Amino acid sequence: MDVADRATQEAKAEGWGEGIMINNILFYIPVKNQVSKARTNMPEPLKNLYTPSLIDNLSRSIKQRYPAFNSRKFKQFVFDQDWEQRELKQRLRHITEGLYHHLPTSYPKALSILKPTAINLCGFEYMFFPDYVELYGLEHFDKSIGALEHFTKYSTSEMAVRPFIIKFPKKMMAQMLRWSRSDNHHVRRLASEGCRPRLPWAMALPEFKKDPSPILKILEQLKQDESEYVRRSVANNLNDISKDHPKLVLKLAKQWLGVHSDTDWLVKHACRTLLKQGEAKAMSLFGFKKATHITVKKFNLDKSIKRGQSLHFSFSLNSPTKHLAKLRIEYRLGFLRANGQLSEKVFKISEADYQDKQRHIVKSHSFKPISTRRYYPGKHSLAIVLNGDEVCKRYFYLT
Repeated sequence: MDVADRATQEAKAEGWGEGIMINNILFYIPVKNQVSKARTNMPEPLKNLYTPSLIDNLSRSIKQRYPAFNSRKFKQFVFDQDWEQRELKQRLRHITEGLYHHLPTSYPKALSILKPTAINLCGFEYMFFPDYVELYGLEHFDKSIGALEHFTKYSTSEMAVRPFIIKFPKKMMAQMLRWSRSDNHHVRRLASEGCRPRLPWAMALPEFKKDPSPILKILEQLKQDESEYVRRSVANNLNDISKDHPKLVLKLAKQWLGVHSDTDWLVKHACRTLLKQGEAKAMSLFGFKKATHITVKKFNLDKSIKRGQSLHFSFSLNSPTKHLAKLRIEYRLGFLRANGQLSEKVFKISEADYQDKQRHIVKSHSFKPISTRRYYPGKHSLAIVLNGDEVCKRYFYLT
């Protein structure tokens, strides 16, 4: 089963689950205890992927290639007295270290066992295979590069490849360019995703934040790739670059736009941060003009809500003389921070070429607890944004 098949199965799993994007596929973690789910209203933590059953299955697979593998001691090593206190990445790294202590000390010999083992173990949770290369393979460049290429087909090597880029920048980027021409779409995606300057969950690549030019040949090679998830990686890479070099990305966007519908989508997705920022040249590039002919009326929102509830708001867009035309409609939420300042984030409502003169919009925003943001009680703001320009703002209280 490949990664895509696994993701499809996970997505159809009954019940809730936390999800994570790997290889631009959303992996869902099913919740086993439905009663607990209803009571807590919280998803199952990703770290709970690493069950005794998974470790037993891994041990059996390794033992087929390496009969001397001590499954009992490996399991004891993994589920030690500190296991419950470890978070996701700590658990992944701990399993990697466990493999090192229970496999042959020879790195090439260990790889000869792990590479065939990985073929039937697909998904995010098996990222300890490329993590093994990251942790123990920096001094074995050639063998490690082959292993990273192999493992990325079954989980992803996008994080493990980054220490190699930092230590061997020119050599590694030449390799990434070769990967961009691979027959395997997972490997081609690795060429782009692995060198993203700001890849989530992974170590940053500060030199590429300063100068992204080594990345551009790879993105140029992949911009019309037949695989959508490869093109999505190119877009994400460019979006990373746009945060430090907006002019460069706008220049590329202008060159690439209009070549092909697939590339047009890529360019638009690559410019999403610039569009959310209301960057004038990005707006103009995609045909969004100043919406001076539009007035906002009947702007209403809840004056006060409790944490865990949803904020409801509505408004009407009106054009007295002509149709509304091409609009990007967004709202900007100002979240109160611990220091008393507002931290703003833009959320998209819709985008279309509206032929009517009036449109009423009803929307809500959930303030249920999430792991990526802490909500503080007090005065928050909500602004309506049209084609990058804030046109009106109201305040509400979170209690």
